[in-house]
Amino acid sequence: MQQSTSIKIGRFKKGDAEFIGYLIGDVVTIIGETYLERLSLEDLKVLPPCVPSKIIGVGLNYRDHAAELKMPIPDEPLIFLKPPTAVIGPEDYILLPPESSEVHYEGELALVVGKELYRPKSYREAEEAILGYTCFNDVTARDLQRKDGQWTRSKSFNTFAPIGPFIVRDLDPTNLSIQTRLNGNVVQSSSTRELIFKPVELLYRISQIMTLLPGDVIATGTPFGVGPLKAGDVVEVEIESIGLLRNYVKAIE
Repeated sequence: MQQSTSIKIGRFKKGDAEFIGYLIGDVVTIIGETYLERLSLEDLKVLPPCVPSKIIGVGLNYRDHAAELKMPIPDEPLIFLKPPTAVIGPEDYILLPPESSEVHYEGELALVVGKELYRPKSYREAEEAILGYTCFNDVTARDLQRKDGQWTRSKSFNTFAPIGPFIVRDLDPTNLSIQTRLNGNVVQSSSTRELIFKPVELLYRISQIMTLLPGDVIATGTPFGVGPLKAGDVVEVEIESIGLLRNYVKAIE
């Protein structure tokens, strides 16, 4: 899958220090108030690339997924919230809660907000508020989703929002290959051209409802092929020109 040569934005940790930097190749440039420092990526822990105040998810937003479920194309985005406490980064563990026996992966493209936005007057104004795009896994307790009839509990467990590894700017998000692999096997394979509501339209519509703040995330929906996770699994979400988000799975001890 093609990888971007664009500058990538990330959050990193070395020792007790956390910082934001730009990644070019395998070199991270850390920008401080009065200095520039360059470090090798292999010497750093990669953190979630943003710290959202909220995560807005979008249900049933791929044509192939709607066809898979034999459901009609929605007339407007079906949105829900995930809490920021669900966020984890690349190489972190997804924890399976004892309350659920059917936790699913959902590979997605995510939009990251770069500046405060509320009721923009045009799609152009909304687009100017986009910081960039990254990979996302909308982990979901499917049995609880069916049981509750609404989605808050099923989407909100700690570790149910893997995101990363980096934010890529200046990217056309409307025709990117997206793939999810489980233990090396492809389980989701689609393209963002299958999106019903494109990222800029989602941003415009959602910001008519609520104020979006820098670092907030809109997860744009998942294609067909969602399925269960079990302890010991390795799940990867890879998006063309962005990169690969890898996480491991274990039960809460």
